[in-house]
Amino acid sequence: MATVTHLSSINPATLENVGEVPIHTPADVLAAVQRARLAQPAWAALSVQRRLHTMRRYQTVIVENIDRIVETVWKETSKPRTEVLVEIFAVLEMIRHYRNVAAKALAPRKVSSGIVLHKRAYKRYEPMGVIGVISPWNYPFLLPHTPVLTALIAGNAVVLKPSELTSLTGQLIGQLLKQVLPDPEVFQIVTGTGETGAALVTAGTDKICFTGSVATGKKIMAAAADSLTPVVMELGGKDPMIVCADADLERASAGAVWAAFSNSGQTCMAVERVYVVDSVAEAFTAKVVAKTNALRQGVDSGDIEIGAMISERQRKIVESHVASAIQQGAQVLTGGREGTNGFAYEPTVLSDVTSEMPVMQEETFGPVLPIMRVPDVQTAVRLANETPFGLTASVWTRDTGRGEIIAAQLNAGVVCVNDHLVNYGIPALPFGGIKESGFGRLHGEEGLMEMVRVKSVVVDRLGLSREPYWFPYTRQMTGLLEQAIKFLYR
Repeated sequence: MATVTHLSSINPATLENVGEVPIHTPADVLAAVQRARLAQPAWAALSVQRRLHTMRRYQTVIVENIDRIVETVWKETSKPRTEVLVEIFAVLEMIRHYRNVAAKALAPRKVSSGIVLHKRAYKRYEPMGVIGVISPWNYPFLLPHTPVLTALIAGNAVVLKPSELTSLTGQLIGQLLKQVLPDPEVFQIVTGTGETGAALVTAGTDKICFTGSVATGKKIMAAAADSLTPVVMELGGKDPMIVCADADLERASAGAVWAAFSNSGQTCMAVERVYVVDSVAEAFTAKVVAKTNALRQGVDSGDIEIGAMISERQRKIVESHVASAIQQGAQVLTGGREGTNGFAYEPTVLSDVTSEMPVMQEETFGPVLPIMRVPDVQTAVRLANETPFGLTASVWTRDTGRGEIIAAQLNAGVVCVNDHLVNYGIPALPFGGIKESGFGRLHGEEGLMEMVRVKSVVVDRLGLSREPYWFPYTRQMTGLLEQAIKFLYR
């Protein structure tokens, strides 16, 4: 039996083969990590300002290649042109943000030396070395850039393994980045199946950043544990939306439809559960159904809101959740069928759902919006928190102060009031989840700190011949120490 050496990339809307990439072996992956490690010291030796200047040039390269990026991402995902442009916009805004703040964030910081007054103390932020990034298919231009850019700015080399479903986009990122890097070897791309990703985890990187499913995340953690390789995990979500009785229903319904169905619902932060207070549930649901029915689904990348799902496997998960819900008494208010092109599935709104249904408990990752009536906000908060996930959530109310109080009660890494998903477009905000949604943070200063080692430095100021706390110990020293404790901390 012949060994398969290449992967085909398929347009999920047309089912056409749009290109091939090599399947890199474990030996190939190890060699890529070694090349990155050899190139990293010279990159790290550059000042942060020099590295940020490289990022400024990369901004220009991205802008000059917008059409090429849009075409490549569309071919691999079938998402509308507008949504690809949003990915590009978010990457450019991320670069702009870090160009403004990274130099200060990564500069050495003095700290108090406390009672040891004759010492000078500070923290240094040093690159870790080589960062391995395993990225998903749902936002194939944006999501790899989030850890890649912070790792590079912090002085690391990077080895990126894009999803096997969107490897052409990953290769394009490599081609664009290598145009501006002083040494192209600082950034490596490896393509292939899950076995290629598994090889990267054990190839001796200094950290692994993974975005994907909980199941795969657990496997990566287990493999990384053998070498004590630290990991950042951005995993799944079952993100709730709470609609209060005083919500602006026109805005809330529009927000729900967009946040549930953009990218065909294939977003870890998508609204996957709606809890609406009973007194406004009927009006809210009617508006959601009307707005959903107005969505256009098809192949044209420039004149639709909804494309196809990424694969038949992903669509079958959606079909299973919808069928199970119907069997247990849920009503399909619109949608609930396969689309007419490729792996498409119609945007679907469900009512009469219960908390026990898989569509309310498990990550659907597709264009399905289940709406559940609740008697009050307290019930909504309780149900929203009864999940193994904790990525994002949203609260919708005209009283934003009350919305912030409710937000504080929700077990999630991110909460928006009167919006959803928008947090990822604010690069100053750290992004990440709790519970089975993962740990570690991307974006913000916290995202930079994930890519460095903190070194503590203490410098003696006085140059005494000996310190009073060195050997030999004396009764006088012991007595003075006891008196100092009582004086300072009683």
